[in-house]
Amino acid sequence: MAEITLTGVEKRYGALRVVHGIDLTIAQGEFVVLVGPSGCGKSTTLRMIAGLEDISGGQVRIGGRVVNDLPPRKRNISMVFQNYALYPHMNVRDNLGFGLKIAGQTPDMIAKRVDEAAQILGLADLLDRTPAELSGGQRQRVAMGRAIVRHPDAFLFDEPLSNLDAKLRGQMRAEIKKLHQQVKTTVVYVTHDQVEAMTLADRIVVMRDGQIEQVGTPMQVFNHPANIFVATFIGSPPMNLLPGTISGGAVRLADGSAVPVPPRLTGRAAEGQAVTLGIRADDISPVGHGLSQDGPGAELDLSVVLAEPLGMESLIYTRVAGQEVQAKLYGPRLVNPGDRLTFRLALDRAHLFDAASGRSLEAI
Repeated sequence: MAEITLTGVEKRYGALRVVHGIDLTIAQGEFVVLVGPSGCGKSTTLRMIAGLEDISGGQVRIGGRVVNDLPPRKRNISMVFQNYALYPHMNVRDNLGFGLKIAGQTPDMIAKRVDEAAQILGLADLLDRTPAELSGGQRQRVAMGRAIVRHPDAFLFDEPLSNLDAKLRGQMRAEIKKLHQQVKTTVVYVTHDQVEAMTLADRIVVMRDGQIEQVGTPMQVFNHPANIFVATFIGSPPMNLLPGTISGGAVRLADGSAVPVPPRLTGRAAEGQAVTLGIRADDISPVGHGLSQDGPGAELDLSVVLAEPLGMESLIYTRVAGQEVQAKLYGPRLVNPGDRLTFRLALDRAHLFDAASGRSLEAI
């Protein structure tokens, strides 16, 4: 395994710059997820690390070695693609060992490494099958096994689960997590799915428009988003946003109602400053029906617009100052459109963002 360092890395297609001089260090054995919407530059960044895209500016180092001009085969990395890229005429055993055969490894070494990978990924009983005889999840395990047998310095994953259904995606997330715990190799993983990012990563790199918006552990990014984009991209449902103005220690909303400034942010915003109050659905709930209702809070009487029962919880849609707001109700209580409830906002988990820049006042 090896450290991967990106310094001022850029990608341009003619006059169009799609990656804007990013700096990032991925430690040995770390699992880092690049996440962001389509077109944000995450896959392009991964392909520059792999050597599948030329680097227009800056440097990529793998294990301390500058690899800008090295072809992919000399970077000692393995890449797992979205479409599996298995050879249809070969069985699983031959698919796993093909790269080693091309590299000139001995038959005994190939057999040893193939058996090791098959045991790790539960493929031992499938070695004589062809890809056509495998499920989507099994094919993806073969693709990962083909990467494992090479004993690379790093694994690169490019949206490997996007072709699977929801149940298989959940199963394969667990497989990939267990794989990393076993082999402890450096992993760079690209996805647009924030659930994958939250569940898999040691650290998340949130990207937008070819730039890095925030880097941190999943809980750091979830609990302390650097700006409105991160706050709404990470977390499901997205964070509720309420525009307002600081007035007398409170956020004055468009309808004249006021929500106290979260205590930890007192003094961070100036009187009269335009801000956006952010709060997640988990932190707005009917009184007596929230996960935790300790600590500072604010109460608002609101009408239910829509309720979505989800088993032991319900997602409640309401409106605050003309904005749609989503809240969570925990427990078996049934609510109907038009019901008027008192909702509690957990202020210790609320956020304030500068309206002009979108940056969190915690980060300024």
